[in-house]
Amino acid sequence: MRRKIYWIEGDGIGPEIWQAARPVIDAALAAETTDVTLDWEELLAGTKAVRETGSPLPVETLDALRTADLAMKGPLGTPVGTGMRSLNVALRQSLDLYACIRPVRHFAGLETPVTHPERVDMVIFRENTEDVYAGVEFAALSPEARKLAAFLREELGVTKVGDAAAIGIKPMTEAGSKRLVRRALCYALDHELPSLTLVHKGNIMKFTEGAFRQWGYDLAAEEFGDKTCTEADPVAGRLLIKDRIADAMFQEALLRPEHYHVLATPNLNGDYLSDALAAQVGGLGLAPGVNMSDSLAFYEATHGTAPTIAGQDKANPGSVILCGALLLERMGQTEAANRIRQAVGKAIAGKAVTADLAPNISGARVVGCQEFGEIIGSNL
Repeated sequence: MRRKIYWIEGDGIGPEIWQAARPVIDAALAAETTDVTLDWEELLAGTKAVRETGSPLPVETLDALRTADLAMKGPLGTPVGTGMRSLNVALRQSLDLYACIRPVRHFAGLETPVTHPERVDMVIFRENTEDVYAGVEFAALSPEARKLAAFLREELGVTKVGDAAAIGIKPMTEAGSKRLVRRALCYALDHELPSLTLVHKGNIMKFTEGAFRQWGYDLAAEEFGDKTCTEADPVAGRLLIKDRIADAMFQEALLRPEHYHVLATPNLNGDYLSDALAAQVGGLGLAPGVNMSDSLAFYEATHGTAPTIAGQDKANPGSVILCGALLLERMGQTEAANRIRQAVGKAIAGKAVTADLAPNISGARVVGCQEFGEIIGSNL
């Protein structure tokens, strides 16, 4: 059986990490007794797309992805403070990739800023189309900001928004929040995990993030009431649904990470938490992720384009390689997925790693992007 996998090379270090990662994914699958083979088909986006088509996100790319069930991509550049808002956001919203899912775990041998990184084993479900990703902003002193400030004061009685303010609006809906929490609940139940935590800032943002919390509890009661319980009414053998205010969750992640298994979060909270947790276990270089709609699983490197080291054979291909493990797992190729993870662990234990990992391993030898991929491949 041949499975088509669309892939986007990415910007900056994207070409290098793809060249190092793809052979590992193919070799892991080839090592299994399976009749499945991968047909990789490239799609264009980012700098390469502009160079070849004049558009950073060609219609042909979106059309192909709308019919796909599996895809992967490298990092795409996003200008700060100017230009297009974000290619990543455009892809997620155009394809309704509403769930950003990031598993975070430690690889033995990596020294990290925390004493017990091995206690971190969480999966973050981050809402991916609302909140700041659907946000509206107006620059300070712009006519739009002044007009909106005047409306808030004169029509709604808001007293703390002056004419000099920059203004942002973050939309969050019941439907968008519930479908994210539903996916997280199904994952926790399917994997027989002990708890799911709703992470929010509802003590201050009562009608957006506070509503996310309440909608999450409502969904659990309405659709999973015979399988879940709460801290107020615990039931042995059921999935525990709890919630934590976002700032408290950061503290919990440092002090008691073993008490948390699946996190369901609005967009911005999940962005912060997933990067912070990755740092606790060794950094974004080994952090895989997937953005999912109801039909498409789109795997991607969770780090940026790293333009300062692009083309220098210094990047870590680990994030894309571990995305490959997630993709194979999605296809039912669990042994091949585990083979990749074990090969990455063995490479770390061997202490020949890329420059981002070397400071976290005593006695490490720094190797390039391509060689690190080859070491992982040889460990399969």
